[in-house]
Amino acid sequence: MGWLRAGSSVAKLAIRRTLSQGGSYAARSRIVPSQSRYFHTTVFKSKAQTAPVPRPVPLSKLTDSFLDGTSSVYLEELQRAWEADPDSVDESWDNFFRNFVGQAATSPGISGQTIQESMRLLLLVRAYQVNGHMKAKLDPLGLEEREIPEDLDPAFYGFTEADLDREFFLGVWRMAGFLSENRPVQTLRSILTRLEQAYCGSIGFEYMHIAERDKCNWLRDKIETPTPMQYNRQRREVILDRLIWSTQFENFLATKWTTAKRFGLEGGETLIPGMKEMFDRAADLGVESIVIGMPHRGRLNVLGNVVRKPLRQIFSEFSGGTRPVDEVGLYTGTGDVKYHLGTSYDRPTRGGKRIHLSLVANPSHLEAVDPVVVGKTRAKQYYSNDEDRTKNMAVLIHGDGSFAGQGVVYETLHLSALPNYTTGGTIHIVVNNQVAFTTDPRAGRSSQYCTDVAKALNAPIFHVNGDDVEAVVHACELAAEWRQTFHSDVVVDLVCYRRFGHNEIDEPSFTQPKMYKIIRNHPSALQIYRNKLLESGQVTDDDIGNISQKVSTILNDEFLASKDYVPKRRDWLSAYWTGFKSPEQISRVRNTGVKPEILKNVGKAITTLPDNFKPHRAVKKVYEQRAQMIETGEGLDWAMGEALAFATLLVEGNHVRLSGQDVERGTFSHRHSVIHDQETGEQYCPLDHVIINQNEEMFTVSNSSLSEFGVLGFELGYSMENPNSLVMWEAQFGDFANGAQVIFDQFISSGEAKWLRQTGLVVLLPHGYDGQGPEHSSARLERYLQMSDDNPFVIPEMDTTLRKQIQECNWQVVNVTTPANYFHVLRRQIHREFRKPLIVMSPKNLLRHKDCKSNLSEFDDVRGHPGFDKQGTRFKRLIKDQNMHSDLEEGIRRLVLCSGKVCYA
Repeated sequence: MGWLRAGSSVAKLAIRRTLSQGGSYAARSRIVPSQSRYFHTTVFKSKAQTAPVPRPVPLSKLTDSFLDGTSSVYLEELQRAWEADPDSVDESWDNFFRNFVGQAATSPGISGQTIQESMRLLLLVRAYQVNGHMKAKLDPLGLEEREIPEDLDPAFYGFTEADLDREFFLGVWRMAGFLSENRPVQTLRSILTRLEQAYCGSIGFEYMHIAERDKCNWLRDKIETPTPMQYNRQRREVILDRLIWSTQFENFLATKWTTAKRFGLEGGETLIPGMKEMFDRAADLGVESIVIGMPHRGRLNVLGNVVRKPLRQIFSEFSGGTRPVDEVGLYTGTGDVKYHLGTSYDRPTRGGKRIHLSLVANPSHLEAVDPVVVGKTRAKQYYSNDEDRTKNMAVLIHGDGSFAGQGVVYETLHLSALPNYTTGGTIHIVVNNQVAFTTDPRAGRSSQYCTDVAKALNAPIFHVNGDDVEAVVHACELAAEWRQTFHSDVVVDLVCYRRFGHNEIDEPSFTQPKMYKIIRNHPSALQIYRNKLLESGQVTDDDIGNISQKVSTILNDEFLASKDYVPKRRDWLSAYWTGFKSPEQISRVRNTGVKPEILKNVGKAITTLPDNFKPHRAVKKVYEQRAQMIETGEGLDWAMGEALAFATLLVEGNHVRLSGQDVERGTFSHRHSVIHDQETGEQYCPLDHVIINQNEEMFTVSNSSLSEFGVLGFELGYSMENPNSLVMWEAQFGDFANGAQVIFDQFISSGEAKWLRQTGLVVLLPHGYDGQGPEHSSARLERYLQMSDDNPFVIPEMDTTLRKQIQECNWQVVNVTTPANYFHVLRRQIHREFRKPLIVMSPKNLLRHKDCKSNLSEFDDVRGHPGFDKQGTRFKRLIKDQNMHSDLEEGIRRLVLCSGKVCYA
């Protein structure tokens, strides 16, 4: 791309300078309408009025790449040099002159065309590729006032209306990526017509910020087609059917529940046909499963029409339908509003395939679900061996205000290319209502578009007029093709409007009177498309009426069926979760001890380094000490207890994933799970070699980006996919966890009660005042305890056959005291018939404390060993005082319970 983008700004200066030698055409927005639609903004100015002209650049100062030329003298010098020796100029200039001179010789009609004119024509083409979206018809309401850039005006390059029917040689143009057919000569008028059709219709393409040339060329091939894109009658009937479903669904809800909040899609109904066509295209290209995250607006429509949740179930929830009764494993929870709920279904596609769709439940906190969706998608890819990341895809739907305003959007975007977080590209659809609740765009963002944040990722952005359903479908299909071709993010900006207020009973005219005056008289997307099809003659009024009648009949039938609908046992977990217990079912407690020979074997495997590997001498010493611990069975420290928990779970076939800032080494330099060769820089992870031919991702430890909200959300989503995995997030310091407070409050602490979704996520929060200042001291233990929903006035049942205190609580909070207990609490997360989040107050100075040690016998399952009591070897809620006390002490007035470092202090 270098020669394409290199010197356009310099070349523009050259054009200004060339034109300034007489009068000049200077472009201004909306000053004097030209007679031609191509010359949109020109007003002729005398030389006296023009802006100062930059001084000529000496030849010695010029770079030698195509498009960097700034004067006719320079071009002539280069041409002379090329004629004498083609190898003496840059390869891009060699191509340029070969094209131009060769074509001019065979096309006598264009002998008057100069190299300068060819350059100007090339720059005009490039201006459309870069800025054509500024002239595109994107706003259905026609409210947006945008200045059309001066470089889209042919007059800016010295062309006049007299040039419109002149023929120009296009060999140079083909080098810019435009024109696929072999017509070397075209008039300026036909060239401009093609440019306007490609870049200034109902879709505005932004892609010239992308660095890779092959990606830009791929998009040009899709955009700069010889004829505008047209759908045949069959496709149009499918699109019409889907648009009618989308529109009538909202109308039906509005009629039946006039005062209910439903956050309808009116004004953006084309989202539904767009999504369905996108999913059909994705399925054709190999996608088998899609995870969707979206806000409340349009959610019920997506649930009913895209994901295919039974309509009778949606209508039953509107009517406050009955709960399931007298059923084993009842799992009702507290519930949530209907436009927060998720679901998952398999549905057929237009191409005859089946695709699995999961819509993730989310809170009112906009965009908080983004990293959760991406994490869940990554987990699906692991469990389905989707190494190419082409079978499982994430689709995120955003609002215009939140996409620009919420920082977690940027945090999630920046996970997209990280090796242990990438999902092979996410498709982002922004439902751009052009207003955020009551806030106008000018008060809601500093950028031109709400999608500009995605440019940091080199993601192409397709802005599309939401009233043009075929353009929406085309943009959505193109997004699916991009994702499956380049495995990176892509954005569709659906510019639409919100027919009612923020919700159906809100009054929008308080704050947007002008906008809502227009909206009241604005036809729906269905009316616009209906008229277009009737004009084309491809569809008749009867055809449209038949589809409409069919949809209406189904909606009414489903509404009648909803009155007798009784919810079955909640479809609360995916197939991986079959057999797991709800809080209403007693789950037995299992031992977590491991056979001594297994402990010895895995202990040896994770303390052995390759012979030719040269670790840092301090790290080498750490591993020698760990080998000694396994050999003697004594003095196992915190890091060794953790490593043994990981290793034994791996041997049992479980996936283990630990992520967070600096977790590979550990904030306090205690873990050293990834070791670096001091001479070659090569990395080695002993836990990747616990079993023969171990999948390299089976144990994953990964330093994350410097994000809490995004990364914790990602790991939460990852943990929700499959219960047979130990998924952990570690904060750099426990104090920093409040950067992810939304995830703790809205998902981890309350997700099971609201949405019936279990997770065994482990959160490690380094905690303890060690003289490192107020931000490195407290993980705020009291907050997590306060957020626990255990009833403080009820003493839990302690009989082992009836005990369900942990099952009925929302999470577990521990401040572990010994390495052995840490080992057991981690293994307990997997060795039980339900899943609960675990919040661990991780130690700091105990990592190397001389007394904070456990013997290997506390890890095993041998009867009579210190860790074995009447229940077996497992996590101990209470560790008895090891000092020599008799069973009954006289005169004791106070019993002190303590945990963690306080015990040793």
